Amino acid sequence: MKHLLSLIAELETAALNPIKTLKKTMDTSKKSAVGCFPYYTPDELVYAAGFIPVGLWGGQTDIKLADTYLQSFCCSIMRENMEQGMRGQYDFLSAIIIPTYCDTLKCICENWKVAVPQVPLIPMVYPQNRKIQAGIDYLVSEYKRVQEILEDLSGEKVTEESLASSFALYEEYRKAMREFTAMAVHYPITINAKTRQLIIKAAYFMDKKDYVPQLQELCRSLSALPYEKFAGKKVVMTGIMAEPAGLLDIFVQNNVAVAADDLADSSRQFRLESSRGNTVYEKMACRIADQCGCSLLFDAEKERGQLLVDLVKDTGSDGIVVAMMKFCDPEEFDYPIYKKELEAANIPILYLEIEQKMDSLEQIRTRVQSFIEMLG
Repeated sequence: MKHLLSLIAELETAALNPIKTLKKTMDTSKKSAVGCFPYYTPDELVYAAGFIPVGLWGGQTDIKLADTYLQSFCCSIMRENMEQGMRGQYDFLSAIIIPTYCDTLKCICENWKVAVPQVPLIPMVYPQNRKIQAGIDYLVSEYKRVQEILEDLSGEKVTEESLASSFALYEEYRKAMREFTAMAVHYPITINAKTRQLIIKAAYFMDKKDYVPQLQELCRSLSALPYEKFAGKKVVMTGIMAEPAGLLDIFVQNNVAVAADDLADSSRQFRLESSRGNTVYEKMACRIADQCGCSLLFDAEKERGQLLVDLVKDTGSDGIVVAMMKFCDPEEFDYPIYKKELEAANIPILYLEIEQKMDSLEQIRTRVQSFIEMLG
């Protein structure tokens, strides 16, 4: 148990100190880093090109400079990223990759060139009709274009061997994450809501070849323990992310465990295995094509509602917590649709509107406590 707690503490510390963790990763690996904006970036290509891909998911910075380029009604993740870029906090990055899923991301691509010219920009356009062959072919061509830019930055060619090795590592990472999240539901005391999220988050700042063995060792240590009896409530979370960190502190304080998630910065990144395609590029493109239930990807069938219903049933959860990122249009458009499906399935819903930097969380605390009382 002592070894397990040590592993958990190490990953929690890595997540809570992203800059320190990343600098250590860069020093150890002797690699430079490329920043990856939300939501789906070709990390395998970044790694194969000799860089460490680092997740840029905002922060807790006071907005003072970003207002010059982004309106106050843009989502806080993008405003925080722009603010940190303008303050020079990303100057150590060799480049950043920005996929253009929403209007705000599209604006940032052009604004970044002027506001943060010292950090090269690699824009990416993902096809809306991603499931048809033309969409897959287009995405393959985008991956190859991005690879060429990364090669120019690194001064080295990405070989078939290096790309295959990188892809295999990231598939191993995604598999390890699926195993961890499946196991964590049985240990809601040791792996509480905040711990679960921090362990997942740590991966954004570490070399996957170092992170994966640690996570696998953590899972082995967990599996040696009996399942934990939990007297609290279990929920499934959906949304972009479960931040600020104080949000999950409220969950822990009120004995609420996260049994599963449909969060853009968590399970959406790794819940799908690359199951088809002949080349690495095709496998990467098909994984995007096969992704379902994500508000950022065109989903004609609107499968998210059923996905959430299944997660609640499979994990024996008591309800759904919607972490609605304020001003995130794609998420807001999805909500009325899956809300009806959850209500039809008699699944309780707690809707929380969040921003990364909030002056007070007391209203959220009250709503969480009321939700628990309602569940009985």
